[in-house]
Amino acid sequence: MFTTQAAIGDGQGHVTIETIEVGWPQPEEVLVEIRASGVCHTDWDSKGWGRPLVLGHEGAGVVKLVGSAVKHVKPGDRVILNWAIPCGDCFQCQCGRHSLCETSRPAYTLERSRGASHAEGTQRQGKPIDRSFNLGTLCGLALVRREAVSLLPAGVSFAAGAIVGCGVMTGYGSVVNAAKVRPGTSVVVLGAGGVGLSAIQGARISGAAQIIAVERRANRLEAAKKFGATHTIQAVPEDKELLLAAAQVKALLGGRGADYCFESTAVPKLGAAPLAFVRNGGTAIQMSGIEKRISFDMQLFEWDKTYINPLYGQCSPSIDFPRIFNLYAKGELLLDELISRTYELEELPRAFEDMLEGRNYKGVILFPELPS
Repeated sequence: MFTTQAAIGDGQGHVTIETIEVGWPQPEEVLVEIRASGVCHTDWDSKGWGRPLVLGHEGAGVVKLVGSAVKHVKPGDRVILNWAIPCGDCFQCQCGRHSLCETSRPAYTLERSRGASHAEGTQRQGKPIDRSFNLGTLCGLALVRREAVSLLPAGVSFAAGAIVGCGVMTGYGSVVNAAKVRPGTSVVVLGAGGVGLSAIQGARISGAAQIIAVERRANRLEAAKKFGATHTIQAVPEDKELLLAAAQVKALLGGRGADYCFESTAVPKLGAAPLAFVRNGGTAIQMSGIEKRISFDMQLFEWDKTYINPLYGQCSPSIDFPRIFNLYAKGELLLDELISRTYELEELPRAFEDMLEGRNYKGVILFPELPS
């Protein structure tokens, strides 16, 4: 067994930094030395998921060891991790919906994933502990299934690679894969954090004519312009359901709502908000992972509006990651600029605080290279 430091959520909302033990990989597993892990709202939520977890689900690093059945990577390779871990055989995988794999079920947060790595692979105080989304990237070593590992191209930093693993993929993929935004259309993005800014970039790359960012923080609205927003609207605190902002959008668009509206605020009260921004026949997309019961006026659905809630930007790693890194190499998709600040693992409480206060677009925990 190897020992390493990890951020542990106790299931009741608390986090500690502890030493854990990580085993050698089984035949279909890879042991990755984590060099960077993104900090996400889901990480904040996962510390209260009812059972202890190694936190983190956005990671990049270097392969340390591979199991005997692993052929696509080798020790020393730079890699990015993803939590759309397809089994390849279930109904959803056969349909090409890898993020909905019925075996891995990574987003079923209140149960032990049936596709997780072997139970004894990661231990805390001599007892097995699960890894968040089967990854657990807020940890010096991650023992993961081989399907979770993709090569990270030269020239892409570990920090930039890590955030592609969820936040960038969710925003970009929701635009390109799920909504399939068409050239010349109008797009509204609610919230300009890491996911929202990635959606703005996806809309720009897709050729949207109007890209309107709605956000209450002035610094994020300035960032939205840098990433591709053509217009910005600063939401006011008293506009709890963003209905005033929706009226401003309609005024900008000649009295009609937008073709698409993407919600990335993670505020349950705003789960239905994108419906107020789109025209009749438009599409509302909730991409921040709201998992709470909400109530809303069914008149928001009038007329012929579509509401979708895509998971992980409908990620297919073998297709989407190369596409994203190709756009990055050409300067069309910004990654480094999304990272506002980096931290050490012991600074995770500060990283969470900065995220919740909106100081960062994206924060990243950096890990030092481990001794050989």
